[in-house]
Amino acid sequence: MTTPVSTIRNLGPAYEKAFADVGIHCAEDLRSIGADDAYARLLRNGTKPHFIGYYVLVMALQNRPWNDCKGGEKKALRVKFDAIKAASFDKGLDAFEQIMDRIGVRPTG
Repeated sequence: MTTPVSTIRNLGPAYEKAFADVGIHCAEDLRSIGADDAYARLLRNGTKPHFIGYYVLVMALQNRPWNDCKGGEKKALRVKFDAIKAASFDKGLDAFEQIMDRIGVRPTG
């Protein structure tokens, strides 16, 4: 038996579709893969990185409210997010381009 991704707290149809697009078709697979690897798959598939989206996923897999992430935990997740983003999304961009993307100066697409 498989359970839809959207049955996980905080994750709705948009996450369900995004994960299906990268081969994660059920909640059990998502839990098995984990937040970091699953988010990296989304980035490699073209999802624009967004820190809140990442920590919502982390909180969801811990069955916690999305806004429960605070203080030192949030800072630690930011470090992980930046590393995942650098390895999965920013590949091939020089430092200047990465900074421009981070502050939203360069056009997308």
